[in-house]
Amino acid sequence: MTTTEISPPAVDLIAVETPMPEETSEFRQPRRTELHRSVRVLGQALRNSGWFLIGGATVITVWQLVAALSDGLPTPLESAQSLATFLADPFYDKGNDKGVGVLLSFTLQRVFVGFGMAVLIGVPAGLLLGASRAAWLAFNPVVQVLRPVSPLAIFPIWAVVLKDNPLAAVFVIFGTALWPIMIATAAGLAQIPVDQRNVARVFRFGRIAYLRHVLIPNALPSIMTGLRLSMGISWMVIVAVEMLAATPGIGWFVWESYNAGNLEHVIAAIVLIGVVGFLLDSALLRLSRRFAIEGVQT
Repeated sequence: MTTTEISPPAVDLIAVETPMPEETSEFRQPRRTELHRSVRVLGQALRNSGWFLIGGATVITVWQLVAALSDGLPTPLESAQSLATFLADPFYDKGNDKGVGVLLSFTLQRVFVGFGMAVLIGVPAGLLLGASRAAWLAFNPVVQVLRPVSPLAIFPIWAVVLKDNPLAAVFVIFGTALWPIMIATAAGLAQIPVDQRNVARVFRFGRIAYLRHVLIPNALPSIMTGLRLSMGISWMVIVAVEMLAATPGIGWFVWESYNAGNLEHVIAAIVLIGVVGFLLDSALLRLSRRFAIEGVQT
């Protein structure tokens, strides 16, 4: 009787079913990395929030102590109640009595119009000053003389010329924003690497190509810095201009509240001015980062 010899299987079934250690780590590594990144981001956000709460609590505590020692200064709670009242109905309009949202819209409109005019004129003028030595020699002394002059000192001139205080306030913002934009643009052109200028000369770039591929990409970071600086200064100046011009706006509201003895309204309006200014600067900061990256890639 013959015995049949059974040979072992050519493939180990257990080994086939068991995943390789290298494959397991390969699939788990991205998940582990993503989890670590999320934990780091969450931890950083919590730390930032903690420091923000500490700073806010310190300011409120000092404010409360000063209010307790000073007669007439509202407490943080009283100012918060006034702010809540403003925000409960910010867009009412009863003739001379307007909500804080309406007044803020007037102020923002003046700032945006004046700032937009400054951008439309300041950027091309800065490109001209930075690209042409003759233009720089001709107009730089004029810019340096007018730049230090306070915008409030020029307001009476605009008021006489335009015979319209609200419009004069717009042109004050235009003059305020113009010089930083123009100077920052010209400074950006001065930082163009010599190699890029030589390459453009070798390839015989025309004026449009030189402007598009060399001047603007290299000047974009400086231009965006000038825009941020101009917007911050304009937002500070508009409050004082509206006080001086006695034209409806958030600055006028602060002055009228002070004259009426409502310091709670004054502080609440100051908080709103600060928040809006922070939002404007944050928006321009995001734009500046984006354009700076695009300028480098270009």
